[in-house]
Amino acid sequence: MKQKPFPSVMAPLTAEHPSSDTRHGITRTDEFAWLRAANWQEVFRDPSLLDPAIRTHLEAENAYQRALMADTEALRGRLFEEMKGRIKEDDSSVPMKDGPYAYGSSYKKGGEQPRFFRTPRDGGAEDIILDGDREAEGKAYFHLGGIDHSSNHRRLIWGYDDKGSEFFTLKTRDLSTGTDLADTIPDTAGSGVWDAGDTGFFYTRLDQNHRPSKVLYHRLGTGTVEDRLIYEETDPGFFMNVGGTRDNRWIMIGINDHETSEYRILPAGRPDAEPKLVAARETGLQYDLEEGGDVFFILTNADGAKDFKIVTAPVDDPRRENWQEFVPHEPGRLILSVIGFKDFVVRLERKDSLPRIVIRDRADGSEHVIAFAEEAYSLGLAGSYEYDTDIVRFSYSSMTTPGQVFDYDMRTRQRILLKTQEVPSGHDPEHYVTRRLMAPSHDGELVPVSLIHHRDTPIDGSAPCLLYGYGAYGIAIPASFNTNCLSLADRGFVYAIAHTRGGKDKGFAWYEDGKRARKTNTFLDFIAAAKHLVVENYTAHDRIVAQGGSAGGMLMGAIANMAPEAFGGIIAEVPFVDVLNTMLDDTLPLTPPEWPEWGNPILSADDYRTIADYSPYDNVAAKSYPPILAVAGLTDPRVTYWEPAKWVARLRKLNSGDQPVLMRINMDAGHGGASGRFSRLEEIAYNYAFALKVTGKAEA
Repeated sequence: MKQKPFPSVMAPLTAEHPSSDTRHGITRTDEFAWLRAANWQEVFRDPSLLDPAIRTHLEAENAYQRALMADTEALRGRLFEEMKGRIKEDDSSVPMKDGPYAYGSSYKKGGEQPRFFRTPRDGGAEDIILDGDREAEGKAYFHLGGIDHSSNHRRLIWGYDDKGSEFFTLKTRDLSTGTDLADTIPDTAGSGVWDAGDTGFFYTRLDQNHRPSKVLYHRLGTGTVEDRLIYEETDPGFFMNVGGTRDNRWIMIGINDHETSEYRILPAGRPDAEPKLVAARETGLQYDLEEGGDVFFILTNADGAKDFKIVTAPVDDPRRENWQEFVPHEPGRLILSVIGFKDFVVRLERKDSLPRIVIRDRADGSEHVIAFAEEAYSLGLAGSYEYDTDIVRFSYSSMTTPGQVFDYDMRTRQRILLKTQEVPSGHDPEHYVTRRLMAPSHDGELVPVSLIHHRDTPIDGSAPCLLYGYGAYGIAIPASFNTNCLSLADRGFVYAIAHTRGGKDKGFAWYEDGKRARKTNTFLDFIAAAKHLVVENYTAHDRIVAQGGSAGGMLMGAIANMAPEAFGGIIAEVPFVDVLNTMLDDTLPLTPPEWPEWGNPILSADDYRTIADYSPYDNVAAKSYPPILAVAGLTDPRVTYWEPAKWVARLRKLNSGDQPVLMRINMDAGHGGASGRFSRLEEIAYNYAFALKVTGKAEA
């Protein structure tokens, strides 16, 4: 397949200012370390403070990618219109009942941001309680955080971020007037939870390094300096959040890293109470707390339950010594989540690589499974606002079946279809084929690969392919309906997802076998998936475009170094590619909490060497790389902009081939890219245009 040529444009020349660092007797030199702004914390809050030399370089990168992709402008426009045409512009969620009202969200035609509304419980006129488009007016970036209405339905807590740096401001709204109160709190994690009396709320404060360090209580009508400190986490290696229960009895403070968790609770009606410890943190012990009336349901891996079990504990004394087994551990059945109701307990689990929902009657212990027929699909539990109800809500889709929302009566077992995702421009599932393949990896493990293609696409090795991967933090990538990828499928692409190790697609052991010392399994699994697609005649290596973001961007950097010949192009979105330097910098927001996932190279020479052996930036070498597109956000606190900027500079320096390396940086956004739904489509259209260009399909 002949690639459409890129124009002859001089790439930005990145200045080199070598800086050396010696750890564990090993010295490394970083010639591009200067791209890391010394005042990065201030830049996250005010991007105008960026060093002019760095800004000039980033703007030169944007000018370069614009020049190389100029001939795709019309194609990007067509892709955007196609993807937009599959979105119901005035779409609305199915309102969820809570007391006298039902709450939901919607978009207006042409709107970028969601609106939140409520109606009378059994239907009626909508009352818009928060209009995201109105709040976003005049802002280059705007992202809504959490929304929480009070139990008396009189007030609303809502959060927003207008920089992309994920420092959220919380506001409180009087729902009778639609106006915000004076209670405004900056530098929060983005959400709050009301006390039982609706007189104040609990929230998490971020420190200067963007870490959730304090849970505070704010009483309405008082100054923030009077906010009561409920709990302070002094270990920078732990995340923290605060939430409530649907019966409005408890406030729960969750503290966790990637392998250890801890909960502290206090009565929702006693904001003056001291939080009570449930089970002290113990390295490797994970547990999640869920309400259950006189007991808590606890999802945990305690006592060797690698794929998790459910225990109960009395609410008046939930210490670990009082935990009683409720749903035992079953190897190979990974319990993902649990929701407690007055008469039922619902769990979402994954077995044989597929999700399922199990309903348990609390009275007699009987269980039944909500069954589905397709070969591969995605399930989600939406739960309920209410605790004393027989109705649970869930969502379903597959790669060919648009999303569906159901209410399920747990007592009668009646499944009620509330909504099917509309595709205004039309969608016929019969036009597409979806498959689940199993690709043999380097050590004999079988890697699931989900794929979709148009039924008219020839399976003779001639089709281009976009192969997506992630493989970290135990996150499983669902085989769900994606209207955007249909633009590729309609142009003859095979769209595939490699469910590599590092996710929990095949159980908790699948996750463990793709982290820390075994991280390279993730990369080798992805390469194996690409090879298997070729063996099965779905595509050829020079027709495969690999794509991944964040930790999946690390995957892209690793496979570029390990097997550049296996791919015709690579798209790395907000790529975590400077792994060793980032894990050595304990001032960065996510570094200490990430050590359990990647290792701590500051303290451990073994971890240092393990990371150094695969860190994409450190392993760029003099070899021929395929065309690469890196996408970044200036105010990204998760994967800082200088990681892709440095990586791109080193790739260009050492690349022995003639294919270009592009970097596109959004100067007004962070980790998630553009904040509006249509602005985000423009970014996807750009990425797809790159894939089409490098596979010779740009005229399609």
